[in-house]
Parts: sequence; C-alpha cells; structure tokens
Amino acid sequence: MTSRPPARPPAAHLSAAPRRSREPGHRRKFLVVVDDTPECDRAVYYASRRAADTGGALLLLGVMELEGVNQQWLGVGDLMRAEATDDMSARLQKFVARARQVAGVDAQTVIREGSKTDAVMASIADDEDIAILVLAAGVGKEGPGPLVSALVAVHAGHFPVPITIVPGALTDAEIDALA
Repeated sequence: MTSRPPARPPAAHLSAAPRRSREPGHRRKFLVVVDDTPECDRAVYYASRRAADTGGALLLLGVMELEGVNQQWLGVGDLMRAEATDDMSARLQKFVARARQVAGVDAQTVIREGSKTDAVMASIADDEDIAILVLAAGVGKEGPGPLVSALVAVHAGHFPVPITIVPGALTDAEIDALA
C-alpha cells in the first residue's frame, strides 16, 4: 500500500519522536530510500533479510524531487506530479516484489515530495517504529552517493536512528552471510 503523507516543512532539526519499536504492539522498521541507482537493490536486499531474520518490518521510501513543478500553470504541474507519482509507485512496487522474493517480507511504501534528506528526516519523525536507516554506497569513482555523503558527513553525530551503509559491490551471497 502506497501512502502519501501531508506536505511538511523541511526538517529544521534532527529531533524525532522517541523510538517505540521495542514496545509491545510495535515492530522495528528498516527504512530504505528507493531510487534508480544500481546500489539501491543492495540496500533493499540487506534490509529485507534483516527484517525477516529479526521479525522486523521494511519501509520503502520513494522521494520525488520536483523542482519547479509549482511554477507550472493550467494543470501542467498537477500532470507532472501525477506522472512522477505513477513512476515512483511502479518503482516502489518493483522493490516490494524484490523484498517478498528475497526474504518473504511484505514491505510498506511511502512517497514524499522534496529533498531526499528532508524526506528521510520527515519519515523518521512521523514513524516511531523506524529504528534503522539502510543505505547502500555507490561503487563508482563519484563516491558513495549524495544521500550517503549528506547524511553521514553532515548529520551522523546527531542522527535520530543508526545508519547502516551496505557496500554496493556486495553480492547476494555476501549479504546473506552478513545479514
């Protein structure tokens, strides 16, 4: 099920609601940001295996970065947003199927608009059961990727949940041995 939370202002600080994932009636959630990078599959694979092995849940976050869509007129902006939502829903469903195939996990999905960093922070603030953010590092010469760089370099010391970074070059078998 894909849900679209209400728009929120950008995360001005890193505080989040207390984590409740260990309380009765709650399950620890692994949050993965879904995008079109090759390493995204590594993060989904790892988080799916960890969720299955620990009795946790998986939350897949799709982020639509739609700069300029609000400046469009005569319904063009609405059409752009609808197309982006459809594309993101399809991408999320691909990874929902992947999580089910890899570990038998039925992932939840959420779509947000804005920057990835703000969307991650808003998701953590809105869901008290998110206990771990799982990212995968790119293997190219460009470095680990902009989201890994932004969250780890800027926020790591004050981030509200642990961040697991999966090396993007790990194979399924190597992740199975670690997860």
